[in-house]
Amino acid sequence: MSTNTTDPAHAPAPPGLDLDKLRTWLSAVTPVDGPLSAHMIAGGRSNLTYRVCDSNSTWIVRRPPLGHVLSTAHDMGREVTVMRALANTDVPVPAIVADCRDDAVLGAPFYVMSDVSGTPYRTTGELAVLGPDRTTAISTKMVQTLAALHQVDYTAVGLEDFGRPEGFLVRQVHRWTQQLEASRSRELDGVDELIRMLTGTEPPESVSGIVHGDYRLDNLLVDDDDEIRAVIDWEMSTLGDPVTDVALLLVYNRLAEITDSEVVADASNAAGFLDRHDTLEVYIGSGGHEPPNGFGFHLGLAYFKLAVILEGIHYRFVNGHTVGDGYAAIGEVVEPLIRAGIDEMTDYLQSR
Repeated sequence: MSTNTTDPAHAPAPPGLDLDKLRTWLSAVTPVDGPLSAHMIAGGRSNLTYRVCDSNSTWIVRRPPLGHVLSTAHDMGREVTVMRALANTDVPVPAIVADCRDDAVLGAPFYVMSDVSGTPYRTTGELAVLGPDRTTAISTKMVQTLAALHQVDYTAVGLEDFGRPEGFLVRQVHRWTQQLEASRSRELDGVDELIRMLTGTEPPESVSGIVHGDYRLDNLLVDDDDEIRAVIDWEMSTLGDPVTDVALLLVYNRLAEITDSEVVADASNAAGFLDRHDTLEVYIGSGGHEPPNGFGFHLGLAYFKLAVILEGIHYRFVNGHTVGDGYAAIGEVVEPLIRAGIDEMTDYLQSR
């Protein structure tokens, strides 16, 4: 035996995870063989994710961030509900082992799901190794999976009470405007103009469906055969206008084009990755929804939403509430997103 091997029984637990309490609770819902070991999985800037192992099995545990948080922003039950509902659909999701609402175990609600093998591709370099053909296949399946999600009959899978589809776009503009006000710490050129352009110009909503809320390539686990094994990170999911998912995906895919910040995932720059035209063609051709007034408003809203999310992260960083690599540069991405949103809304308003 290597002298560098760590005994799981004596390995330090990562923050937010009491392994003894977790083992006692987990043993009541599934067989556990021996002591548990765990490490935090990198990625994401919100809910905490851990890989937990015993002698024979591996699970994934998700819990809210440490400290005081708003339950509506980190609702573990929400993630569990949607993934259980999608278990027998064409949308691949991890299997839920069990969930716990008792704060006495880990200090917050949490859930346990199966460990799915796969890669959450994020960078051009990761895809360049695969080559253009495989990159095209992966990005095509990414879009096809989103279309499959939007075709799910949410009432048939028991999600009729998962959200309020009516008035979704109006509420989204209001919600993200409120979120911005809660984290305003500096002048942001153009943001008030973008809010004015979005307010009261929402197009009619022609269809409702399950909205992931943060759909992008690095929230998918892709196996070695380039198949999507699981869609993850459902904390922003709801019922509403599914075209908002498509628009946000297009915005994520353009981030590396509109800013040179090192914190931005640049997988969409890889040779073979679907461009905007091909993404929409695959989405609509796979049964996705095409809004009667085009995608302009949805894109403007997507740029605004992502700008507000990143400004919130910037605000927490400058106030000392967030530490780690990459946070210092996030603030520089916000204004390019606002400018891009204004451009989309200008075109949309002129075409009406």
